[in-house]
Amino acid sequence: MAASVVSFVVEKLGNLLIEEAAFLQGVGDELRQLQTELTRMQCFLKDADNRQNEDERVRNWVSEIRDAAYDAEDAIETFALEISYSNKRSENSLKRFVPSFDKGRKLHKLGSKIKAIKATISDLTRSLQTYGVTSAVRNEGSSSDFERQRQLRWSYSHVVEEYIVGLDENIVQVVEQLVNEEKSCQVVSIWGMGGLGKTTLAKEVYHHRTIRRHFEGFAWAYISQQCKFRDVWEGTLIKLTSPSKDERDQISQMKDEEVAKKLYEVLQEKRCLVILDDIWNTDDWDSLRPGFPSGKVGSKMLVTTRNRELALHIDPGGLHNPECLNGEQSWKLFQKKAFPRKDTDFSICRDKERLGRDMVARCGGLPLGIIVLGGLLATKETLNEWEIVHKNIKSYLGRGSGQRQKTTIHDVLALSYNDLPSQLKLCFLYLSHFPEDFDIPTKKLVRLWVAEAFVSPEFEGEGDEMLEDIAELYLIDLINRCIVEVGVIGASGRIKSCRLHDLMRDLCLSKAKQENFLHIVSGHETDPISSHSVRRVSSTGRIRRLAIFSGSFLPENYKKNPIRSVLYFNKNNQQIESMFEYFKLLRVLDVEGIQLLDVVLPEEIGRLVHLRYLSLKKTGMRKLPSSIGNLVCLETLNLETIDDLGWESTVELPDAIWKMEQLRHLYLPKWCDNSTDDKLQLTNLRNLQTLVNLPANKCDLRDLLSLTNLRKLVLNDSRHFHEFGPIINHPNKKLRNLQSLSMKAGLLSFPHKVIDIQQVVQGCPRLWKLHLEGRIEKLPDCHEFPQNLAKLTLWGSSLVEDVMPTLGKLPNLRVLSGWEVFVGKQMVCLENGFPKLESLLLRGLLNLEEWTVEPGAMPSLRYLKISNCIKLKMVPDGLRSVSTLQELEIRWMPRTFKLRLEGEDFFKVQHVPSIIFLN
Repeated sequence: MAASVVSFVVEKLGNLLIEEAAFLQGVGDELRQLQTELTRMQCFLKDADNRQNEDERVRNWVSEIRDAAYDAEDAIETFALEISYSNKRSENSLKRFVPSFDKGRKLHKLGSKIKAIKATISDLTRSLQTYGVTSAVRNEGSSSDFERQRQLRWSYSHVVEEYIVGLDENIVQVVEQLVNEEKSCQVVSIWGMGGLGKTTLAKEVYHHRTIRRHFEGFAWAYISQQCKFRDVWEGTLIKLTSPSKDERDQISQMKDEEVAKKLYEVLQEKRCLVILDDIWNTDDWDSLRPGFPSGKVGSKMLVTTRNRELALHIDPGGLHNPECLNGEQSWKLFQKKAFPRKDTDFSICRDKERLGRDMVARCGGLPLGIIVLGGLLATKETLNEWEIVHKNIKSYLGRGSGQRQKTTIHDVLALSYNDLPSQLKLCFLYLSHFPEDFDIPTKKLVRLWVAEAFVSPEFEGEGDEMLEDIAELYLIDLINRCIVEVGVIGASGRIKSCRLHDLMRDLCLSKAKQENFLHIVSGHETDPISSHSVRRVSSTGRIRRLAIFSGSFLPENYKKNPIRSVLYFNKNNQQIESMFEYFKLLRVLDVEGIQLLDVVLPEEIGRLVHLRYLSLKKTGMRKLPSSIGNLVCLETLNLETIDDLGWESTVELPDAIWKMEQLRHLYLPKWCDNSTDDKLQLTNLRNLQTLVNLPANKCDLRDLLSLTNLRKLVLNDSRHFHEFGPIINHPNKKLRNLQSLSMKAGLLSFPHKVIDIQQVVQGCPRLWKLHLEGRIEKLPDCHEFPQNLAKLTLWGSSLVEDVMPTLGKLPNLRVLSGWEVFVGKQMVCLENGFPKLESLLLRGLLNLEEWTVEPGAMPSLRYLKISNCIKLKMVPDGLRSVSTLQELEIRWMPRTFKLRLEGEDFFKVQHVPSIIFLN
């Protein structure tokens, strides 16, 4: 990971030299030389990073390089901070008009620090030969530790797993895919995270009786991260043709393209099965592809990979993703490994079973983790030994069972980590901030990555792509590599949250500790990461990131460190003023959910001029100081808040907020006061992508048209909703990039004037989500709605005409929610209507008596809620044909409706797994 840090600092130095050339006169040459030294060092760091587990000297060397790179970054940002304290801000956030004497003194100080850092790096460079570290450019993959891991993971087709649980259905499905001649997929890809049992499944398929009868030839090739395509072609050809010694000699003398052609011909002539185990990237596949035919031939291929994107690239129709084991399957596999006894009268004592089940749960259904745990406990006879393992379960899973354990879970999972590009390693380690089993909001995560400058700005501005889009692609890459798991999928199909598998999180914490990336404060004990099985680094590296899980005050030893980010996850009362004094280089401050002891944010917040991300969400804060305007780098500001009783409180905002030009995401409190009666000025905020709770009565809504990057907008003052449509549906100006629009009035304050929804949708042609609260006279025609609209919420619309025929024609609508949306008596979902609708919520349709669902309507519906439709007599007959329906919720409906549904109408919904009645 030191390579990632150095790469990160090198890029930052380059950007600084370009942007601040005049500003850094006198030290520019020193910075360029430092950049050159660090760039040269990157060639050696890949080898050194891979060898940290072998040699403590190398470990220390890597740590010192990492610290030197961080020191360079600290020196530059401290210099900018000192200048900013005494000089007013100019157009660029870090350029200042500085008195020449003061500037000269500070530049001299910066130059001295850079020279010292250069000297340190030069000394470290001279020690390379002593440590045996070589350039990765010249000697790719030279690390013996890397080779050890690779060899230990080598798979052999004849070595079959002794204990197999939970794969029966997977085996049947994959065998069917391979032998079914009518299916078009030529290649079946088994993909999933490390340790999931992909190779075990492939072996079971390889030796399956149906497979052996169907195919004439068989070949197994292990690929790994060091793919050698000539060896794969030659080895596969030999296995399929069983050549004589002379023929083998002839094959070895062939050119690469001749071997590929010969293999290609054999696979066309014979019906063969070739398994490529553990392939990592698309380049390797593309290199191997010339040896394997495609199209309608009898031969098939089976590959295993950790990369979903690669599986899609190979053959989108042949994907197979085994799931982790459930609780009972996990326990069954554990028993087989931990108690390999044949005694029919054998039984597990109650205490061991209790401990065992708890430990098995820590494996999260990952077969490799369960097997390692079971193998370890098979050697432990006494209850006391089991209790010791239970107490230190994370440590034992990380290091295995000593010398007899050939490879550990961390070794296997770390292969995925080691394969990551530099920036993705930093992004992955950032996940160590979040608590166990935490659903990590995607929007928050990508904004944190952007604030920490982990996301390269190289492609921002090309088309409509923003840094946040690039960060989201980083997350998708981590998911495709099976390192991060998907949490919640939104209505538009985007990932709303993600999470880490327990064992992957253990690896993340272990690496974060090893790299001195993060310190965790938890109760009376700080840095619980140290309890993991991590070889300590004898570095004096300083702390740069903190995650606060509990406790009200920070330990004194943290105050002398160049902290860059602080994230709170506890709800205790907090005093945060000390951060403003000590953590002057802070980029991220997230105190969401804690109760601030002072409801007025201190003036000292203005000292944090490097701050990019500030969240005061749900803190009870009532007033922001004018010094907030000093935060000229701020990109995300979240002020959504509630008081002690859970009510939305009013927050007083200074006018300085409307001058913060770098803001990209602004979440205002639902109720806010500004210090003057002047209208809020939006035109300065041209970088805004998110604007939540904008009070329509305190600004000129026409200013919104100047926010060309705006993607999400929430308005909360219903008195001005009727003005919005005509303003944004300007002939020459529209909110063309807006993806999410909410006009929220609240149940007690629906607008008296009608909302012109036609002008709203025409003025926002790229909407994905639309939430409107208020009266509507008529829906637009279906072709006037944005074609990508996926989620539509209408409250209090009171439409006279049935809305279903029009809305049913929206091609991408996935979620439809309505409350008092329709005042008629009859409602019809037409044949083939709502082709992608997955969730339908009908509430408060007080006059509705009859609902018809025609055949073929709502073919994708999974969730249906009917609430407070008091005159509706029964569910529609058409629900019988909606085979996808998984959950039906009935709330606040007449007793007769419920009795009929449980009786004579039950046949309509008997296929639905979950039916819930609530009052």
